[in-house]
Amino acid sequence: MEQRPPFPPFTEATAKQKIQAAEDAWNSKNPEKVSLAYTPDTEWRNRTEFINGREAIRQFLTRKWEMELDYKLKKEYWSHHENRIAVRFEYEYRNKNNHWFRAYGNENWEFDENGLMKKRYASINDLPIQESERKFK
Repeated sequence: MEQRPPFPPFTEATAKQKIQAAEDAWNSKNPEKVSLAYTPDTEWRNRTEFINGREAIRQFLTRKWEMELDYKLKKEYWSHHENRIAVRFEYEYRNKNNHWFRAYGNENWEFDENGLMKKRYASINDLPIQESERKFK
């Protein structure tokens, strides 16, 4: 059986561990590695896209990081309760035309008893920035 500690119910400290692990995984830009943190039948809403299952996540993340170059993410604890964690985040990337963006958003996460994320709902907005305005390098 797959397990991904820490397990719910979360304390503030274990919620922050989970958030840091997610940030580190996403910054690896490795779709396979990232997908293993989710249940096989995970349910996502990412912007206007609805995604179900690990394979769909791998495909989504592969497309994402082919378009979002020099991607760098920072996640921040917002709150937690039992098996749920809320985070705010921002990330920067450039597109293939060399235009830079900063994306801001919130995520609501729900975990199963094995510490795998079964639901992820993300609301995200992009802001065009100049390369000189980058925070994350």
